[in-house]
Amino acid sequence: MNIFELYLDKVKSIIVDLSKKNQLKVPETFNGINAEIPPPKFNCDISTNVAMVLSKLNETSPIKLAEKLTLEIKNCDDQIETISVVKPGFINIKFKASFWSNFIKEIIDNDKIFGINNNEKKNNYLVEFVSANPTGPLHVGHSRGAILGDVISNLLIFNKHKVTKEYYVNDYGNQIINFTKSVYFRGREIKFNETFPNDNPDLYPGDYIIDFAKNIISAKSDLNFNNYDKINDKLTVLSIEQALLLIKKNLKSLGIKHDNFVSEKNIVLKKEVESVVKILEKNKFVYKGKIKAPAGDDDKNWEEREQLLFKSTDFGDDKDRALQKSDGTWTYFASDVAYHKNKVDRKFDYLINILGADHAGYIKRISSSVEALSGKKDKLICKISQLVKLIKDKKPFKMSKRKGDYITVDDLIKEVGKDATRFIMLNRSSDVELDFDFDAVKEKSKDNPLYYVQYCYARISSVFRHIGKDLNSKIELSDFNFEYSNDEIKILKKISEWPKCIDTACSKLEPHRIPVYLYELSSEFHSYWNLGKHNLEKRFINKDNKVSSDKLILLKAISNVIKSGMDIVGVDTPDKM
Repeated sequence: MNIFELYLDKVKSIIVDLSKKNQLKVPETFNGINAEIPPPKFNCDISTNVAMVLSKLNETSPIKLAEKLTLEIKNCDDQIETISVVKPGFINIKFKASFWSNFIKEIIDNDKIFGINNNEKKNNYLVEFVSANPTGPLHVGHSRGAILGDVISNLLIFNKHKVTKEYYVNDYGNQIINFTKSVYFRGREIKFNETFPNDNPDLYPGDYIIDFAKNIISAKSDLNFNNYDKINDKLTVLSIEQALLLIKKNLKSLGIKHDNFVSEKNIVLKKEVESVVKILEKNKFVYKGKIKAPAGDDDKNWEEREQLLFKSTDFGDDKDRALQKSDGTWTYFASDVAYHKNKVDRKFDYLINILGADHAGYIKRISSSVEALSGKKDKLICKISQLVKLIKDKKPFKMSKRKGDYITVDDLIKEVGKDATRFIMLNRSSDVELDFDFDAVKEKSKDNPLYYVQYCYARISSVFRHIGKDLNSKIELSDFNFEYSNDEIKILKKISEWPKCIDTACSKLEPHRIPVYLYELSSEFHSYWNLGKHNLEKRFINKDNKVSSDKLILLKAISNVIKSGMDIVGVDTPDKM
């Protein structure tokens, strides 16, 4: 039950009826008309801006129009206690106490999961995220994007969309050659006690490369490390397998599992790059030409060469993009275009890419290619995952680790655990930098949002344990005629915002709204719990050592929302803390 949608529909119905009676002019669409929770200073439950939106068209003041509409709204709803007009023209509605009894009955009694929007069209999404080069373990920078992609997927799945989670394996190109050579030299170090060439800047120095080499030698004892050229192909396959095993282990520790792993190498070998270039050529999106030096480069050192270019400027990009280098080899962008053609061919309604902060400048060109291939402007949606700053003792945090220049996902999980990592990484919008404070994450206080939400659920569980009831079981009641106080209605009003939170988070692909909402709901609960210290009537367990039906249902409603939200975030809801 989305009370905002419900009352917005009532308002729209009223203004349509008035229009039919020639008492009101209505626009072609109702865009801009909304129903919201008003600020706390107003003693009401819901507010609409309809009069302000329609006033100009009707050539009257918002206040006058609002006063006219309040009479119509009041007459068509017996659940309204008071309705008033507030400058500059808001219509504020306060419901009767019985409204909230009916509300909680519906969200508890209903077999449908509370919060899901069953009225919207259900789409088929492909969400590509992480896609880190298969050359080593995932680091902290990858973890935020990984969690963002996973929770966006969970959010869409919760709202009954179909979702495929995908990892694009960049297993082709120079970085893979250098990675394989690094494993080769570590293999020689192990087998022949040969010194690893640390002075070669192209090689990967991490100790995990030693593990890869050991594992390969152990599994393939007959593999001869005397000649790189002879074992190059086989060693590349084995090295990438080792890297992906480690990456999948890192992802599992974050609570993430992908449905598909798509290989760039396979796309190249299957000639999908040549195929997509032919399609672009056929549609006249490709030409031979020269491009200017990249921004920031010294024009004097830039050599303009004729290259095969994609007309990304036709789709709003600032310049056309190279598909082929002057030596005839394909650019990384060309492989990426082929991969996105592969995605388009799989008939998803929408493609979502989660990109790191360093790929923000890449969005326009890849979006342009998808538009050219699909004919749809909004087919591809890109979300940026900004940088994470780790802080401990109020200073930038440096761990002792096996790789000298970054902190791995495993390091992070060992320090604070999966739940804290997921919840805190998601606690701010992904397009702003995040300070991850290890000390705050470990606090058992209101300042630690994860603890505060989990503690809310644990407190509710303790009440149910006290009366011998299972929190996860359905509560059967015949009478929902409760008289909730203003303190309890305050919690119910926050619960009523849950479907709206889901809708907004889903439509804007902004999953940080979920933990923010859960914290706010938990705050309302803890505030009410604390009232019981001085007011016996506010205690959930009364003087007879029982829990009244109205409070039992209230607790159940809160716990259901907390559980749904934490499942979307991918975080546990412990019964005890």
